[in-house]
Amino acid sequence: METRDVIRQHIEGSDMIFVTAGQGGGTGTGGAPVVAEIAKELGALTVAVVTKPFQFEGKKRNSQADEGIDELRRIVDTLIVVPNQRLLSLGGRNLSLLETFKKADDILFQAVKGISDLITIPGLINLDFADVKSVMSEMGLALMGTGSASGENRAVEAAQRAISSPLLEDNTIQGARGVLLNITGGPDMTLFEINEASSLIQTEAHEEANIIFGTVVDETMGDEIRITVIATGFEDVGKKRQGLSNLASFSANRNRERDIAVPAFMRKGTSGTGDMNIIRMGLIDDTEDPDLEIPTFLRRQAD
Repeated sequence: METRDVIRQHIEGSDMIFVTAGQGGGTGTGGAPVVAEIAKELGALTVAVVTKPFQFEGKKRNSQADEGIDELRRIVDTLIVVPNQRLLSLGGRNLSLLETFKKADDILFQAVKGISDLITIPGLINLDFADVKSVMSEMGLALMGTGSASGENRAVEAAQRAISSPLLEDNTIQGARGVLLNITGGPDMTLFEINEASSLIQTEAHEEANIIFGTVVDETMGDEIRITVIATGFEDVGKKRQGLSNLASFSANRNRERDIAVPAFMRKGTSGTGDMNIIRMGLIDDTEDPDLEIPTFLRRQAD
């Protein structure tokens, strides 16, 4: 009970909570639902990003992971499952262990960062927390991916990579009823390219999907376009599951009143991009001794 009070004190006042955990063990499998439950009680939009064990870890651990994910899924607004087994497809036989995990870190980092960028970075087409909430609230299993490309067909290639990330469970957005789309590129990014990428994603999603997108012009991107997709609201999801808890909290500045129930594109004269502050997030830990069960993205970064 005392621990629950400590958790509550740390996350109270947050609009959005990310709970990251590796499933199959005791700490994350048991602890993640507790953190998620408290977050939901406080009224925060609660998103879980969890990992599944490698197949070589055995049936018992994988079964425990399945049970933990099923429990977590009943609590959170959105659940994103990352199978550790997919790490094997990132670099083939010759890529080193550290390089493989760094690739995984980058994919996961860019995907989660894509959500915060939509809220916090002013763009040509702005989104805010209400837009994120409209796509992620009470939506169940989700796919979150990111892709980048340069060259002649960069927009389409980036979109294709975003919706087929090798790290994500059931890597397709077919049937998704909610899609959050972030398109970031340099000053030379064209409306035609935005249309190409958006059309591809719209075709892959459910025909009645609620698709909300924002664009950001970043001069440091050069010839590259980066696309982040969060797809939710799948009707027939066959799989769910993962444990070791780490928490990222987005805390809104509540000093001024705002209506977070209405998406930004439905309001006039407000961008709503400046009132979200990232207060804590464990991202990439360049440790020389990584825990093979938990990608470094999911471990708390040392102060």
